[in-house]
Amino acid sequence: MTTIQRTPLKLAVIGVGARSYIAQNAVTSGAGAIVAVADPSEAALERARASYGDGVRLFRGHRELIASDQMVDAAFVTSPDHTHAEIAIDLLRAGIAVYLEKPLAIALADADAILQAAAESGTKLYVGHNMRHMEVVRIMRDIIRRGDIGEVKAVWCRHFVGNGGDYYFKDWHAERAKANGLLLQKGAHDIDIIHWLAGGYTTQVTGMGDLAVYGGIDDRRDNSDRTMPDWFSHDNWPPLSQTELNPVIDVEDISMITMRLDNGVLASYQQCHFTPDYWRNYTVIGTEGRLENFGDSEGGVVRVWNRRTDYEPRGDVEYRVHGDSGGHGDADALTVAEFVDFVRDGAATETSPIAARNAVATAVAATESLRDGARPRSVPPVAEHVARLL
Repeated sequence: MTTIQRTPLKLAVIGVGARSYIAQNAVTSGAGAIVAVADPSEAALERARASYGDGVRLFRGHRELIASDQMVDAAFVTSPDHTHAEIAIDLLRAGIAVYLEKPLAIALADADAILQAAAESGTKLYVGHNMRHMEVVRIMRDIIRRGDIGEVKAVWCRHFVGNGGDYYFKDWHAERAKANGLLLQKGAHDIDIIHWLAGGYTTQVTGMGDLAVYGGIDDRRDNSDRTMPDWFSHDNWPPLSQTELNPVIDVEDISMITMRLDNGVLASYQQCHFTPDYWRNYTVIGTEGRLENFGDSEGGVVRVWNRRTDYEPRGDVEYRVHGDSGGHGDADALTVAEFVDFVRDGAATETSPIAARNAVATAVAATESLRDGARPRSVPPVAEHVARLL
């Protein structure tokens, strides 16, 4: 059997922040080589030189890269959320395939503009909703597809964001102007999975939330000279003892939403950033049973109840979760591999730019609702002419 040697893709990294390491998965697999990095920060460019070697070309911005003679097949966009739209649109129009870290954008108009650019240019767009490759989600999806719990009628998700103080309240994530809100920045993951498990998209949403804890902490610092790994520690507990928070904090640290999907499924999502533990708990209820996960990484389980009973904590069937130890590292690698195959061969993907857009649309509408007295909001679908081209 002959093994075909393929030339590694020439890759760029746009934005050298906490998530930029995902591009390294393509290098480790041999599928790609990082040849260029773009970031306006001198400190970020120094990090890039240390990580990728002196051979990588450094640029002050993505437009400088596009205007250069540097050949690039694809770019990983891992810059702050509020920059996604401008960067992605420019790259797509330049014919450079894009891996865009979620969320797609922080405003619905920008999300739609990105899809429009991808549709018009024909350039490949991939949004990094890596949770679709998490083992716990795959188990739940397989249970539903087999019909083990019948037709899905309800999906509930509780997200205990125990690392929220360090992850989201010490840098730009804490600012509405740069993140919109954490229902979008963090919740886009889970909203996308709720849609995927339920087989539909949200049409109506209501939200409630508050800045209940971190807004009362006065110890603030401009942390732009550091990145999240520099300050992260499990010893930063309890939440009110946190120090060196971002100078501006105007996003909610606790929120909850209810959703009605286009196929009649009802769903809910709750998110809290000051819990002691950090994991997601899903419950999916169908016409013939329900499933629920306990733990969402290595060592966790998904349990299924499909007979009538009183309290039965272990369920009728149990599936052990393997992989994703300590988070979603395995899912990151699988997501990047899928992106590479998509760029090279046009291979089918589990992720979807339309689904990513609908997660943004739902989160944006939910955030508007929670900041407007919990008034319900309608969620518009993606334009049909754009959907046909993607």
